[in-house]
Amino acid sequence: MARYYSLSLQPTLFGATALVRTWGRIGSMGRQKSSMFSDATDAVTALEKLARQKQRKGYW
Repeated sequence: MARYYSLSLQPTLFGATALVRTWGRIGSMGRQKSSMFSDATDAVTALEKLARQKQRKGYW
């Protein structure tokens, strides 16, 4: 089963930072979830934590 997982940080119109997670099987629409952070440092910390978790599961 080929799968993908993507993490990105995106600015919002209100000055916050959104952590956007996209995942699914290659060839399918997949799913998406966004988490909002008022502080960019918190968003980066959350991104790094998720990246470590996904590396352990074999995504990278």
